[in-house]
Amino acid sequence: MNYKETLNYLFESAPMFQQIGKSAYKEGLSNTYALDEHFNHPHQNYKTIHIAGTNGKGSCSHTLAAILQSAGYKVGLYTSPHLIDFRERIRVNGQPVSEDYVIKFVEEERSFFEPLAPSFFELTTAMAFKYFADQKVDVAVIEVGLGGRLDCTNIIHPDLCIITNISFDHTQFLGKTLELIAGEKAGIMKRDVPVVIGETTEETKPVFIEKAYDIQAQIFFAEEERLLWRWEKNKMGYLHYYTADYPKLRGELGGLCQLKNTNTLLLAIRLLKKAGYRIPQKAVEKGFGKVCELTGLMGRWQKLGSAPTIVCDTGHNVGGITYIAEQLNRLTYKKLHIVIGMVNDKDISGVLALLPKNAEYYFTKASVARALHEADLKFLASKAGLIGSTYPDVPKAFEAAKANASERDFIFVGGSSFIVADLLTYLAKK
Repeated sequence: MNYKETLNYLFESAPMFQQIGKSAYKEGLSNTYALDEHFNHPHQNYKTIHIAGTNGKGSCSHTLAAILQSAGYKVGLYTSPHLIDFRERIRVNGQPVSEDYVIKFVEEERSFFEPLAPSFFELTTAMAFKYFADQKVDVAVIEVGLGGRLDCTNIIHPDLCIITNISFDHTQFLGKTLELIAGEKAGIMKRDVPVVIGETTEETKPVFIEKAYDIQAQIFFAEEERLLWRWEKNKMGYLHYYTADYPKLRGELGGLCQLKNTNTLLLAIRLLKKAGYRIPQKAVEKGFGKVCELTGLMGRWQKLGSAPTIVCDTGHNVGGITYIAEQLNRLTYKKLHIVIGMVNDKDISGVLALLPKNAEYYFTKASVARALHEADLKFLASKAGLIGSTYPDVPKAFEAAKANASERDFIFVGGSSFIVADLLTYLAKK
C-alpha cells in the first residue's frame, strides 16, 4: 500500500471518533494494554509529560514541546485531532512522522491488531509511542484524547501531569456535571507525580484536591501562584507577557485563552526545572515566541489574511467560544463576517448564545459524518438572534464571506476543529 491507501485503510477499518463520534468510542484500556504489551512498553524508554483538559491542552502541549525542544531535548509530541494530514498527530522536534513509517507500521503489525479491532485512536496511540521509542526521544509531551481516566494515553507514568481546565464537552462520555467531568480528567493523576491545575471552579477544585490526597500526589493551582502579572498586545497581534520568572515573553499565539494557558505553563516550567529538567530562559522565550514554527501548530487564532482580516480558531465548546466571543468584541472593524459550522454532539445552543449578534453569518458544515446540517444550524442560530445564509461546504461559505467583505472587515472562521480543517485543506490546495 502507498500512504494514501494506508490512511484509507486506517480510516475505514478502525472506528474514528473524529469522523463518526460516539460509535467509535471504546471504553476501557484492554486493547491499549494488549498493544502496549505487543510493542514491549515503548513509552517506558523515555520521559513523558501528560496534559489533559477541556480547552487549552493542545496549545499547552505544543508550547511546552517547543520550549523543551529549544532547550536541546529531542521531543516527541502526540496530539489530536489533525487538521490537514494524519502525520500532524505524531511529531519529533516538530517534524511529522514519515509516510514510510506509517505504511511500514500498518503492513508489519496489521496481523496482530486486526483481531483486536482497536479504535483509530487506540491504534494511533500505539503507533506514536512506538515511534518515539524508535526515534530515541528524550521526552514526549502526550495530549489526552478524550477525558483522562480511560483514555488510552493513560498508561504512561509521567514526570508531570497538567490539567488545563474543566468545561462541558463530551458529556455523553464524561458526565453531565463539572464534578463528574473533573473526576474523569483527574484520572490522569499518578502517585507521587506532581500535577498542575490551570483553572478551577467551586465544583471542580474539591475533586482535584481529594484525588491528589488519595494518591499522594502534590497538587499545584496555577491561579493561586499568579506567575503571569500582566500582558499587552502589540500591533502585530502578538501577546507580551510580564511574569514572575521572565521579564518579558512574546507569545506567538494571539488568542485571549492563551493568558490562562501561559499562567499554567509558567508553573509547569518551574516544576519541571525542580525535577531536573534544564530549561534556560532563552528556551522559554523561543518556545513561546516560535511555537507554530517549531511544532507546526495551526488553528489557534491563526491569522490567514489581511484586508480583510481573516482569522480561524478551533474553539468548539462553550468554554472555548467564550474567549473567542470576548476577543471578537474587543476588535475594531467595519463589519464582522462569521463562517461557522458545528458537530451534532456539542452544546450548540450554548455556543450560539455567546456569539455576537452584530455579524453576518455563513452557516455551513464540515466534511465529517458528525457535522450538523447547515439548515439546522441556521434554524438554531435564528433563535439566538443570529442572521445569515447557508452554504453546503466550507469553501463555498468562505468564498462568499470574502466576496462580501471590504478591506476593513473581519472574517472569522470556526465553530469546530473540522471547519478549520476543511478551510486549511482548501487553502493548501489553492
